[in-house]
Amino acid sequence: MIFITAKFRVKPEHAENWPEISRAFTEATRAEPGCLWYDWSRSLADPNEYVLVEAFRDDAAGAAHVGSDHFKAAQRDLPPYLAETPRIVNAKVDQNDWAELGELAVRD
Repeated sequence: MIFITAKFRVKPEHAENWPEISRAFTEATRAEPGCLWYDWSRSLADPNEYVLVEAFRDDAAGAAHVGSDHFKAAQRDLPPYLAETPRIVNAKVDQNDWAELGELAVRD
């Protein structure tokens, strides 16, 4: 799978509304057949920063995402709300779902 984590620093005046601002793009991406997950979290250290964790089945699914109409709309519509260009980590991972963190295993 393609595993991506990106950090979005949102302008302070838009930070509270970022989930709604990005909602259409988020919902359209989650509906893509090759999207495994697409989840936002808000930083505890910086209330203006959101972290996106996303995964796509394979290269074809990633290409379909980047080539989609909703991706093009996001390229046009989202940057005015951002304080800086998002930062990204993008890697291919030989798995198709989350694995358990054995070091913190929950025992019955």
